[in-house]
Amino acid sequence: MLSSPNAKLHESLLRLPLTPPDFPDGLDREGDETLWVIASHVIRTERDALTHLHDLYLSDQRAQRSFAQAVNTIAKQSLQGGRVIVSGVGKSGKIGQKFVATLNSFGIRSAFLHPTEALHGDLGMIGSNDTIVILTYSGRTPEILSMLEFVPSDRPLVAMTSCKEYSSCPLFAHRRPSNSFLLSAPVPCSEMESFGVPAPTSSTTVALTLTDALALAIVHRLHPSPLAVFHEYHPGGSIGASAIRSSPRLMGEAAIKVSGILIITPRSTVEALTVLDALLTAAQSASGWIRPSSDMVIAPRQIQRIGRTVDLSQPLHLLDAGAVREKDDWISVPATNTVRETRDWIVHMRQSERGRTFLKEGTVLGIVDSEQCVSGVVEIEDIVEERELLDY
Repeated sequence: MLSSPNAKLHESLLRLPLTPPDFPDGLDREGDETLWVIASHVIRTERDALTHLHDLYLSDQRAQRSFAQAVNTIAKQSLQGGRVIVSGVGKSGKIGQKFVATLNSFGIRSAFLHPTEALHGDLGMIGSNDTIVILTYSGRTPEILSMLEFVPSDRPLVAMTSCKEYSSCPLFAHRRPSNSFLLSAPVPCSEMESFGVPAPTSSTTVALTLTDALALAIVHRLHPSPLAVFHEYHPGGSIGASAIRSSPRLMGEAAIKVSGILIITPRSTVEALTVLDALLTAAQSASGWIRPSSDMVIAPRQIQRIGRTVDLSQPLHLLDAGAVREKDDWISVPATNTVRETRDWIVHMRQSERGRTFLKEGTVLGIVDSEQCVSGVVEIEDIVEERELLDY
């Protein structure tokens, strides 16, 4: 039984209206105008923050150099089997998780490491060839600083923070300058000044944009055909369907021009080319393809394979024949053939034993132009799914 005071309160509550009363019309309109003033101010402030970021990387050579070094380092480490380990706390951590998801959708192996979990055993996920990417606007997040004390100093460290100088950023204390990269991501006006509250808004917008820029720059450094790779790892939904529709129709459009492929630069003029020479050149190649000589190529998938499995000091000429493809071994395909025609031809030819001997994993397709010259190359795996190239 309810006591007398509680019973009266209960009866009073039952008599209350089930829905709140309507507001006067004038109050609704005035409230809407106030909301749009706030929304416009937020959008304008975040637009200005992105303009400030754009101007910084457009005009500051040091920022440009640090960005390029970060991209090349991550690409090089990835080719050697390393992952991108991303860490951050709070809203920065959420941006970091999105960065990881973007890289993974292009086959660039990445993982998110929470700094607190790192100190309770997850530090074990950091491998010898991994690159560490830290997101912290202040550059002084205690959890991040505590974690970095236990991360080996020889691991490359990329820090995205508001700091503008290495010397003012505690993240780089006791780190090797040669593998430390500062990606400045400041905002022109603090969130407290802009909005009256220090909630991450402009700073996270800037961080999101800069991580997107970093991700896509890495993708283009590692993959000659980003769309084909994205389609491979993102076959579902409307994005997957649009990737299929927008893929190049002709083989000439899908090909990488031979004349634009970098020739491997030796580190020594005395010793023979090594696997390390090849990997260093590959890290600078926009297409991912490299050439030991004018009539030999190494395709991106082969570069990734040898980077994971082969001794870096090994002379290049000792690699197995499947890694380095001479021009005589390229399979000629007319540039005017469509991608679908070429795929159907490969599948048909592989139905015979003879076809399976030369149309297999690692095959390089030489794209022949109207003058009967091989002007471009394509990996067979870019045309036919790898599972269709398996011999059972």
